[in-house]
Amino acid sequence: MWAKRPGNQYKLVCGVAYTGLPIATVISTKQGVPMLIRRKERKGYGTKKMVEGNFEAGQKCLMIEDVIVSGSSVYETVETLQELQLSVQDAVVFLDRQHGATANLSAMGINVVSVVTMTEMMAILLKHGLVDHTTHESVLEFISSHQDTSIVTKEKSSSKEGIQVMDRKKRSFKSRIATTNQPLARKLFEIMSIKKTNLCVAADVTTSKELLSLTEKVGPHICVLKTHIDILADFSQDTVAALKDLAVKHNFLIFEDRKFGDIGSTVASQYSGGAYKIVDWADLVTVHGLPGDGVIKGLASAVNGRTRGCVLVSQMSSSGTLTSEEYIKSCGKMAENHTSFVVGFVSQSSISGDPRFIVFTPGVQLNKTTDGLGQQYVTPRAAVFERGADVIIVGRGITQASDPVAAAKKYREEAFLAYEERVSIQ
Repeated sequence: MWAKRPGNQYKLVCGVAYTGLPIATVISTKQGVPMLIRRKERKGYGTKKMVEGNFEAGQKCLMIEDVIVSGSSVYETVETLQELQLSVQDAVVFLDRQHGATANLSAMGINVVSVVTMTEMMAILLKHGLVDHTTHESVLEFISSHQDTSIVTKEKSSSKEGIQVMDRKKRSFKSRIATTNQPLARKLFEIMSIKKTNLCVAADVTTSKELLSLTEKVGPHICVLKTHIDILADFSQDTVAALKDLAVKHNFLIFEDRKFGDIGSTVASQYSGGAYKIVDWADLVTVHGLPGDGVIKGLASAVNGRTRGCVLVSQMSSSGTLTSEEYIKSCGKMAENHTSFVVGFVSQSSISGDPRFIVFTPGVQLNKTTDGLGQQYVTPRAAVFERGADVIIVGRGITQASDPVAAAKKYREEAFLAYEERVSIQ
């Protein structure tokens, strides 16, 4: 990586947090070039600095990163260093995954040099017999169709030439596909755009027959089906096999509302084992953030090559909920640190302006305000237009309706109209 540097006048090196730091440390030690550390977030104690190290204004700094996808992490680090009047125009990375990062950073005046691209990496692996031709071709095909990422910048950068910043609520689902590399988030944005629906039905029924019958009826009108699989009295793997077939037939995601909330090793076992084997069939699962990001790491460790994701429960729709502002902020930070697995949030408000994350709002009804058991309801328009939901979650308003199809159509129409109105206001 040091040999690939585009110049020789660097007075400093800076590794992009966090995986770029050990590489930068080795380079700094071996080459005798001082290193800076740019934190991902400001500490509330000690020096409270975002950047640690000795430097002078005007010094030239080389950025060091291991892998780039969109280039956001490199840009955020460069932005901070430039605010301190350091000269930062070059970055050396080990692997360019070829998802648009080099072009994104180049458009912002940052020159990127990579040791190897994903195309070159695959050629090396193929040459040595470590991948077969089918895998090689599938990766190249994936690369060719996933080069449209963009860099999500902070609002303070909105005035800079060439950088456009738009809040999540004002962006269309279609435009948000390019902001994320989480495959299920991209797929859900695509489904919502194509089907013109941001409705999720909470299928809280107690028999497989009811579940599959309801899903067949509402499938054409939803983007997501949410389950509580453990309340089925007659659960079997045949049930989930049929559910998966319906998801393909009607083009929606399956969302198991398991609310994982234990240490990493435990949730990994709960996710992949037991009678339900949730990881085998659920695209998305809910997660409580209370245990810390170990719960996310545990779930991710059990995926084993499957395309899966989680949604962090940040705010609930029940009265007396104990989710504090500090907890909500912590969930946001956890999501930012695990964008490859976290798809978004369950929330009652617009807790994030980041267009990568999808906000799901439960407790939506057309008329009722409470159910007498602590559930508080909000209308589809209020959830989407006023509170900033991307997806509304509707349960009894559809499952207990005399005509579930008509009810689903009504909720779908109101929610999507509210979304279209929201994004039309710039």
